[in-house]
Amino acid sequence: MMLEKKKDLTKVLIVDDTPVMLTVLQKFLEMEGYCVYPATNGPEARELAEKELPDLILLDIMMPGESGMETCEKLKNNPNTADIPVIFISAVTDIDSKVKGFEIGAVDYITKPFEKQEVIARVRIHLKLRFAYEAIIKVQADKLRQVKEAQESILVKPQDLPDAKFGVYFMPIHEAGGDFYDVLQLSEKIFAFFVSDVSGHDLKSSYLTSALKALLTQHASITNKPEETMKTMNRVLTTIATDGKYLTACYCFLNRHQSRLTIVNAGHPPVIHVKSQTRTYEAHECEGDVIGAFQNVFFKPLEIKVSKGDRFFLYSDGFIEGFGDLRKSRKEGIEILGNFCIDTFDMPIEEAVQKIQQDLFDKQEEQEDDLLLLGVEV
Repeated sequence: MMLEKKKDLTKVLIVDDTPVMLTVLQKFLEMEGYCVYPATNGPEARELAEKELPDLILLDIMMPGESGMETCEKLKNNPNTADIPVIFISAVTDIDSKVKGFEIGAVDYITKPFEKQEVIARVRIHLKLRFAYEAIIKVQADKLRQVKEAQESILVKPQDLPDAKFGVYFMPIHEAGGDFYDVLQLSEKIFAFFVSDVSGHDLKSSYLTSALKALLTQHASITNKPEETMKTMNRVLTTIATDGKYLTACYCFLNRHQSRLTIVNAGHPPVIHVKSQTRTYEAHECEGDVIGAFQNVFFKPLEIKVSKGDRFFLYSDGFIEGFGDLRKSRKEGIEILGNFCIDTFDMPIEEAVQKIQQDLFDKQEEQEDDLLLLGVEV
């Protein structure tokens, strides 16, 4: 009869189709005080992982039916289990398999046959890293709670960062706006562009924009994948966003060295990409959850090739929905905005952004939402 697992114990899920191996691993770990959940196949492991939320998973690769690689990929694509560290334990030793394992999200790789001391040591170090990460998230959240009183002037201007080659129009409906943008230079030719729309237009929304600035500055880097940056920001924001606050956001990572743009979208309107050679635009939709509402979120990044002279535009929904009698559907608004982005292509990017705003809203008698448009030239 299986003993009831205690909730406060450190939990490890082990997955192997060989009963002897499963028993050996379970004995090793239980002797060290861990609460162990055994599984003999991928589907069973995924079900257990979602139910018990273990602190670590040891996963065999060569299993009948669903392989360990497939199981790991499915775990990482599930927002509820995506952050659980996975260590592969396998007799497969070729470098390609190891690299593939790391690429789909594993944190370590132990080859069979293994020594007990090695398994225990690797489990211990990755649990330490996981708990340290969670502690950092908590400390950051606590610090951000201390800056609730006011929103500073934190928005970067094109003249502050000329190498970024961007133009921006930002007009909040109230002093405490819910929209936010930032531009960061991560290396000589790598830049991060971020826009967001916080639900509501009150002081609490304004406070969250200050938190976004701090989080972006700390976590946006060339060593963090854009989706990792967004997930870390979400972990902090879920601890400080109250009263149902959440935000949509779009994070663009532009690598001019490689002519590559990576887009991570969190429920935000699609990026409009204008191609310099054809003078046509494309609206790039990609999957992603809103930020601040759920502890576990999923983002599917989109990588596109860009050329010198191309432009892309990030914006808030106010730019495509319109107000009053000029209100329009999302699809119609994106089409109108995309055409204006083409019509102003021969203007410098800063002038083009201002011209687009004028053409779209000169006839509007009253502004009903924050307006934010960020244009970038590759």
